[in-house]
Amino acid sequence: MVRAAGRAAVRPRVVRTGRAVVPTLREERRLLREGGHALVAGVDEVGRGALAGPVSVGVVVVRETTRTAPAGLRDSKLLTPAARDALAPSLRRWAPAWAVGHAEPEEIDGVGIIAALRLAGRRALAQLGLVPDLVLLDGSHDWLSVPMAQDALFDVTLVMPEAGLPLTDLTPGPPVRTMVKADLRCAAVAAASVLAKTTRDAMMTERALLHPEYGWRGNKGYSAPEHLDALLRHGPCAQHRRSWRLPGCEPAALAAAEGHAGQGGDDAEDDVGRHVRPGPDDVPLLDEANRVVAEAREGGQGTAEPGADQQDDVVRQVG
Repeated sequence: MVRAAGRAAVRPRVVRTGRAVVPTLREERRLLREGGHALVAGVDEVGRGALAGPVSVGVVVVRETTRTAPAGLRDSKLLTPAARDALAPSLRRWAPAWAVGHAEPEEIDGVGIIAALRLAGRRALAQLGLVPDLVLLDGSHDWLSVPMAQDALFDVTLVMPEAGLPLTDLTPGPPVRTMVKADLRCAAVAAASVLAKTTRDAMMTERALLHPEYGWRGNKGYSAPEHLDALLRHGPCAQHRRSWRLPGCEPAALAAAEGHAGQGGDDAEDDVGRHVRPGPDDVPLLDEANRVVAEAREGGQGTAEPGADQQDDVVRQVG
């Protein structure tokens, strides 16, 4: 369902193959045609519900002459890791422009998950080398637009300097249309989800070499049982989001981890015990993430990939 100021909600038509929904450019072409736009960007995020690692935002730009998307394109959650990796090079060649931006764990803790999403999205847009006329954003909440009025002060002082933008840069960016399940229906958004997912997965696989105890090669920083167990045994590292009430981050566990760090764990010693109060926009997201973590601990739910994507989707729906 597409939402925009002053317009009724529109439910785009979808193409189904058997039971699967095939993303098309129908909605993007309608927006290009009716709005007189030259460029429309599909945007999606991954990693919002993870316990460790960055949150990442993919952007894929299309124009009126853009061909049909490569065969096999689906929302990234519906594809196996091997299928995503095989599809990504074709998507990069297909898109007139694309980019992936990231916000790191310390930034998420510092400004909250919503502002961190915006930070990652603005970083991705800044990499494009062009300015899209319109953004089609997956979901029902516009977290990409820069807040105006009284909310602007928070983002100007915290988000913009981290984004590498001038302190006085209050440019609102392209207008945004939100659409529920755009990653299922719209090819540009589905492509953005795949490119963001494969890029972030590669980052977490590389970071797993530095922290093999958490199983990030498989779980990519999400709340798989092996990750939760490792947090209880070893405590958090610098790649964890300390504002998420992680298992092993309770005061007693942190004190024990700090004592262990004094025996040689430099990273743990530097970062143990750093708790940052989340922003007010993040409270529902954090509550839901904590609920998912508790359920995973009690029931042993989730395997490496399915558990990761399922939590990402649960927290995405809350936002």
